Amino acid sequence: MTEEHSIQNEIRVALSSCAVVFRVNVGTIETPDGRYFSVGLPKGFPDLFGFRKSDKQIFFIEVKTPTGRIRKEQRRFIRAMQIMGVLAGVARSVEDAFKIIGEGDNSA
Repeated sequence: MTEEHSIQNEIRVALSSCAVVFRVNVGTIETPDGRYFSVGLPKGFPDLFGFRKSDKQIFFIEVKTPTGRIRKEQRRFIRAMQIMGVLAGVARSVEDAFKIIGEGDNSA
């Protein structure tokens, strides 16, 4: 498991106390005749999304390691959501994720 996947899992577990969280899976598939096509969501769609249990406010979280770089498409998606008033951001830790969704750390 990569460091980013470990951070994703930590965030999913921690947020489960106050939110419903979904992990995004995307990829490329080879057809029997040798062609490739992408499946899943548009480029830049964040790793995690969901809604707060308290008020059903939706959120999007792009997960990165402490040194991970944000791609242009990811930055655009997050900014577009923020402009529309949706909770969205980059989390490098559980604490960052709680800040994005506007909830305190309920793990204690």
